[in-house]
Amino acid sequence: MVSRWLILVAIVIFCVAQVSSDAEIEEHQTQVLSSPHTQHCGGLCKERCSVHSRPNVCSRACGTCCVRCKCVPPGTSGNREICGKCYTDMTTHGNRTKCP
Repeated sequence: MVSRWLILVAIVIFCVAQVSSDAEIEEHQTQVLSSPHTQHCGGLCKERCSVHSRPNVCSRACGTCCVRCKCVPPGTSGNREICGKCYTDMTTHGNRTKCP
């Protein structure tokens, strides 16, 4: 009986920890989505393109995507789906993805 109680308590603690970590991730994503206005695009794109092989090209494309989609994903690569369809579906004239 005691072992069942301990297992139940352990499961509850695990679930609470998981929910709190999910809340932190959502809070970070909300900050990313709500913070970029036109004046913030430069700094966010500079961070996004900091390790890119062609930082000037990356910054220019990122700036365009930031103004149009009002979003810059966190990190230096990946996470594009956080910004939604606008960011992931924008393409160049050569039909390549535009947003870094």
